[in-house]
Amino acid sequence: QVQLVESGGGLVQPGGSLRLSCAASGFTLDDYAIGWFRQAPGKEREGVSCISSSDAYTYYADSVKGRFTISRDNAKNTVYLQMNGLKPEDTAVYYCVADLASRPDLWIVAGITPGGYWGHGTQVTVSS
Repeated sequence: QVQLVESGGGLVQPGGSLRLSCAASGFTLDDYAIGWFRQAPGKEREGVSCISSSDAYTYYADSVKGRFTISRDNAKNTVYLQMNGLKPEDTAVYYCVADLASRPDLWIVAGITPGGYWGHGTQVTVSS
C-alpha cells in the first residue's frame, strides 16, 4: 500500500525549531521529487519547499528561505523539513507530497499543485 505519513508537528514558541518527517511506504522516495506544502486556516495551500528526485536542487518559498531546510534520507525512505526561527505565521497543517515532476520548483514559483502521493498532514502551531 502506497502511503506517506508526516510526523514531528506540535506546539512551539516563536523562535523555536521543529523537524518534520515524511516517511514513505509502498514505494521508493528517491525516485520522486518531494514537496512540503502548508495550509493555514482560511488560506489556500501553499508550497513551502521542494527537493528534486536527483537531489540536484532544493527550492524554498521566500517566506521560509534561510529558516527551513529540506533533506532526504534514502536509506530510511524519509524526507525531512527542518524548521528554525519559527514565527506565528508559520502556523499551519504541513503536508508532504511525492511526485514524478521534473520541475518541482514550479510548485512554489507558479503555484502548481502536484497530483502525486499526499500525506494527511501534521499540525504546526507557533505561539507563546
